[in-house]
Amino acid sequence: MAKILIVEDNVANMKLAVMLLLNAGHVVVCATDAESGLTLARAELPALILMDVQLPGMDGFTATALLKRDPTTAAIPVIALTAMAMQSDREKSEVAGCDAYIAKPLRYMELYAAINKLLPSEPVHSPAPEPCAASDS
Repeated sequence: MAKILIVEDNVANMKLAVMLLLNAGHVVVCATDAESGLTLARAELPALILMDVQLPGMDGFTATALLKRDPTTAAIPVIALTAMAMQSDREKSEVAGCDAYIAKPLRYMELYAAINKLLPSEPVHSPAPEPCAASDS
């Protein structure tokens, strides 16, 4: 079990991601915009972050770049999530520092494979925060 932060502004996508992560036994923390995601990442220090690319205000690539420049959060793996599955977006995700890239809609096998590849084999257990409400936006 690992603590995973989801940064996603679409309610339906958030609900799906939360359900898939909870079914896999993970603890989930949620943010609906990049600024909240940055704050939660620094406060919660999740084992992994699922970062939507298109967010209101600051986009996911900019938020990821900021996380990767911060010594506190630089080592946290980030998986970019995007509905725009174009080669240029994959390249932008690499430049920003994303560790993986998944096109939406989420497919559970692809998501689980990416998470398993990026998480340590024995994740550090930490106190569980309050579960996020997938319907918040």
